[in-house]
Amino acid sequence: MIPARYAASRFPAKLMQDLQGKPVILRTYEAAVNTNLFDDVFVVTDSDVIFNVIVEAGGKAMMSVKEHECGSDRIAEAVEAMDVDIIVNVQGDEPFTEKESLASVLDVFDNDPTKEIDLASLMVKITDWEEISNPNTVKVIVDNKNFALYFSRSPIPYPRAKEVGSVYYKHKGIYAFRKRALMDFQRLPMLALEATEKIEAIRYLEYGKKLKMVETTVSGIEIDTPEDLERAIKAWK
Repeated sequence: MIPARYAASRFPAKLMQDLQGKPVILRTYEAAVNTNLFDDVFVVTDSDVIFNVIVEAGGKAMMSVKEHECGSDRIAEAVEAMDVDIIVNVQGDEPFTEKESLASVLDVFDNDPTKEIDLASLMVKITDWEEISNPNTVKVIVDNKNFALYFSRSPIPYPRAKEVGSVYYKHKGIYAFRKRALMDFQRLPMLALEATEKIEAIRYLEYGKKLKMVETTVSGIEIDTPEDLERAIKAWK
């Protein structure tokens, strides 16, 4: 499921921006389909414009009935009546979505016979302090089994003791959920930490869900700003 809002505070209508001949959202949809990992792929949107561009290209799209604060809520509404076990959320602004990273997230559930894990997501190592300090870059810290401890727009951990040489990880906004975890998310109210940081993954942690992080070396380009779009255009092959 690819949640797709037309409005975006930092870059309005970013999903409809042209990326080498096709809108960003269509590039993302095609990338998800081309992994051949999924039984079905849908764009879930509040926008007639986005809905039409996907359908006219032969893709599958659904219109949200309600207003939603975040992508998880939008997806939960869409899959509530579906008979599915695992739902993957690919962000609409990730046209460089690729198979290897998505497959590694899905492997988490194949290796979880007791169904302890509620959801899984991706992280990538970052070393540039400007990126680490950038509030648009969501950072994650994990325990010794790679379960998420916290997400923040601030640098975490704070480098008070620089000689320790802490590793920093950027959270990539791809999730795989057990359906029950997603349905729980929809009915549980937002708490203070999520509201403060504006990071939906925090809600799962605040309510005690087990979120397994998988490290990837594939960074890709998420299109949050016009500058990101320029980088994506140059990188597209």
